Amino acid sequence: MGIAIWNLIWAMASTLTVFIAGLTLAMMLNHPRVKLKKFWRTVFILPWAVPQFISILVFRVLLNGTFGPVNDLIVKMGFSPVPWLSDPTMAKITIILVNLWFSTPFLMALMSGVLTTMPRDLYEAADVDGASSRHKLRKITLPLVLSATAPILIMQFAFNFNNFNLIYLLTDGNPNNADYFYAGSTDILISWIFKMTLNQSQFNMASAVSIIMFVMIAVFSLWNYKQMKSNQEEDWS
Repeated sequence: MGIAIWNLIWAMASTLTVFIAGLTLAMMLNHPRVKLKKFWRTVFILPWAVPQFISILVFRVLLNGTFGPVNDLIVKMGFSPVPWLSDPTMAKITIILVNLWFSTPFLMALMSGVLTTMPRDLYEAADVDGASSRHKLRKITLPLVLSATAPILIMQFAFNFNNFNLIYLLTDGNPNNADYFYAGSTDILISWIFKMTLNQSQFNMASAVSIIMFVMIAVFSLWNYKQMKSNQEEDWS
């Protein structure tokens, strides 16, 4: 049960944080006062161009508690080393932060395309009515961006729900958790299934968990699809 709860928290937190980070960067890059927009877009898209497999292994070395250069720098600055991957809570936070590096560039590029197609007349009318930047963001930008990117966000949630590479290569599901059955504190369902089949030969249990995973993702995706469809029908009516 604990693994399933963490899996849901991970999928929602990773999707939400990447959406916020991508939208923030896109809005900053589309601001009229920002110069060298092409240069900054290229800089921010570079992490997405590097193979994720290599980047994860680099982060695993950087955040290593024994010889990692990040903790070496922290100690030289006079602070205590951070248990990036050895403390259960900190390891989960680290996974979410590292995921920002991989997924934010894609969402930023997507949001930039959406923002460039926003109808200018809505913002001009809002300016005439005296709307603040916060009201324009909440009443115009966010609804339009969400309606355009909702299918991508559903796909992002499903991908993060089954993001085996990040969990396995960065933490291998560690640190260990004695309360879990063949799983660590950062294991999600897909990595748990991998351990049960490849390491423990628990095929019956792995099959049952696989079916539960399918049902959870299918129910969530169908619910979101119906919500999107009903919102579109309300917009057209």
